[in-house]
Amino acid sequence: MSTTPDTAAGSAARTGAAARRPGVGEQPQKLPMFALLALATAVFITSLTETLPAGLLPAMSRDLHVSESATGQTVTIYAIGTALTAIPLTAVTAGWRRKRLLLTAMAGFAVANTGTALSSLYGLTMAARCVAGVAAGLAWALLAGYARRLAPVHLQGRAIAIAMAGIPVALSLGVPAGTFLGKVTDWRVAFLSMTALTVVLLAWIATAVPDFPGQERGERPKMLHALRVPGVAPVLFVTLVFVLAHTIIYAYIATFLDDLGIGGNTDLVLLVFGAASLASIWIVGAQIHHRLRVLTVASSLLVAVAAAVLAVLADHTALVYVAAVLWGLGWGGVPTLLQTAAGDAGGESAADAAQAMLVTLWNVAMAGGGVIGGVLLDLSGSGSLPWSVLLLMLPVIAVIVLARSHGFPAKRPAA
Repeated sequence: MSTTPDTAAGSAARTGAAARRPGVGEQPQKLPMFALLALATAVFITSLTETLPAGLLPAMSRDLHVSESATGQTVTIYAIGTALTAIPLTAVTAGWRRKRLLLTAMAGFAVANTGTALSSLYGLTMAARCVAGVAAGLAWALLAGYARRLAPVHLQGRAIAIAMAGIPVALSLGVPAGTFLGKVTDWRVAFLSMTALTVVLLAWIATAVPDFPGQERGERPKMLHALRVPGVAPVLFVTLVFVLAHTIIYAYIATFLDDLGIGGNTDLVLLVFGAASLASIWIVGAQIHHRLRVLTVASSLLVAVAAAVLAVLADHTALVYVAAVLWGLGWGGVPTLLQTAAGDAGGESAADAAQAMLVTLWNVAMAGGGVIGGVLLDLSGSGSLPWSVLLLMLPVIAVIVLARSHGFPAKRPAA
């Protein structure tokens, strides 16, 4: 979890999009749905590969002969791999043809998930998860921008929303299905299923997704310049802390529910969370053009309330499901909201650099969430996790509310 835009397709994408703007009297171009659905499936695979251990933690822990907090670091090492490599690998591969880069990234997932499924050694499993994280660094820096380049300018937002729908589908269907599959068969089968899906996707991309050129050397994003653009820093701060808060509990949700005595319902709780996430992304997709600020404030408040319910009232099973609904409604649209806010804040001069930093900070936060969650689990028990989320959400809400002129303005910049 995580979602990020194309840092290597920026100004060329915008120039190409402008060239495709329909003229007076022309019919609007249609979205290439088959190609966009391939990208959505790629997003689904990257998201599910990242979060699948959350539902399989106890079983993985037993087979790898390590503690659940140590097993939770499989999420951390994935995020570290992405955080350390997203910017440098994006720069190195900026000149590659886009389809070649996408196929390479997705092949990395097939190798990594196969390695995870076949490994019986903790160190080898961690190495495979790191490879998956490196592949994710390439994929996340590519997918949203790829979707944008496939669409005429007036439909680019919708194209990105379609591609990013893979995230809530992974949460609502993928993680619960993987958890259920791991429960009735073996957790390794869940990872092998991911490999099989990736092989199908590679053929799909090869036949259905158009190719685009890479980026000229002079168009590479400039990071320090982006940080000085008003609004970029608040968006990046919110990204870092919001994702950190989410990951602290999500990475250990199976353990948290097990300690409540409802570990057998983990797949159902995740299904409820994911269904609410789907609703959230639909709402955000429909309203983001006019209500980005309101939606971002609402999302942060919903996650904070969900954390409060889990912290105080988790002894009541029904309220755990209520919290899952609130959490899903708050979290589902966050990737789209923060990605859009970063692009808006950066503007023409710094959008790509802002998005590249968002990729890195997103995954730094996921790595930090896995580490901090594991430490809290060992030192204070799983009951401390929702309290930590609630504490972290307070500065997130404050920054969003205060960044009313730049970062999260009431009115988005004109397209």
